[in-house]
Amino acid sequence: MSNKPTTIKEIAAILNVSVSTVSRALHNHPSIGITTQQKVQKLAKELNYEPNQSAIFFQKGKTSTIGLILPELSEAFFSSAVSAIEDLAYQKNYTVLIAQSHDDEQREKQLIEMMKNHRVDGLIVSVAKTTSNFDHFEVLERYGIPIVFFDRIPPIKNIHSVACNMETGTIAAVTYLLQIGHRCIGMINGPATLAASEERKKGYFEAITKNRLKFDGSLVVSCDLTEKGTQEALDKLLSNKRRPTAIVTFNDYNALYAIKHARKLNINLDKDLKFVSYANLPLINYMDYVPIASVEQFPALQGQKAAEILFELLKNKTTSSDIFYHKVTIESELIVNQLNRQE
Repeated sequence: MSNKPTTIKEIAAILNVSVSTVSRALHNHPSIGITTQQKVQKLAKELNYEPNQSAIFFQKGKTSTIGLILPELSEAFFSSAVSAIEDLAYQKNYTVLIAQSHDDEQREKQLIEMMKNHRVDGLIVSVAKTTSNFDHFEVLERYGIPIVFFDRIPPIKNIHSVACNMETGTIAAVTYLLQIGHRCIGMINGPATLAASEERKKGYFEAITKNRLKFDGSLVVSCDLTEKGTQEALDKLLSNKRRPTAIVTFNDYNALYAIKHARKLNINLDKDLKFVSYANLPLINYMDYVPIASVEQFPALQGQKAAEILFELLKNKTTSSDIFYHKVTIESELIVNQLNRQE
């Protein structure tokens, strides 16, 4: 028995009707009598007929598929965002094609090309930390494929984006550390290619100077966000002549790497060094030593807002000359660990 899919032509031949009659009957077109509709639909079901998605795309000009490119699906932050995006896509009868860049610029470029070739209707992206050239995103404009960026936003003009306010989050984090007595505060920041790194640095500077302290640029160290890079950044801060008593890390994973390294160096994490991080991920609840506070970035809300914007763009297609660019900023929130509220 052949596994070849049944076609409309075959159904039409069996019933001795035209192909257009079968097509209309399958879609309950009012021009086709109820008896004919029932015969066509009954036979189609018996023959396990399935619509030709390529033909539907050709007719409607859309695939009902959106693409999602993010750095690492294994990270709880991004998996939370994915769940929110998929939930909304499901409500809209859309399929989500998910891909990971693994924080590699070249891989990200290849994924963009693949998404274009798969004819996705739109794209949601969180940029790889190594990406420094963004031409591959601008190319999609020529194909009429809208993009919405979330969390990691590229430093380019005229884009749709959703992000958490890292500047105010950093101000809150540093201010909290100052309030509990720390005067020498370090920062393990991310790579300069990420806009969020600059926002963190601005927030750090503002909080320090607002409290009438002198800003010391040597206390802000950038890293590639890997475990080795975080260890090297911590070593650099600990060797500073103004050795910090508290450090703000780029995210909870970096806090985990830094705490692990500090313990190997026999640093007393109860008395001599404290950490504050970002993301407030569930994993911090299972650490032996947890950051005393973490900046909540609401990944699910970011994902939801990004999807809402994309579906609005797909519903109301406009030309590039009159398009309105959505820029949504979600306020962050400093979450103080319950065990450290007495400090």
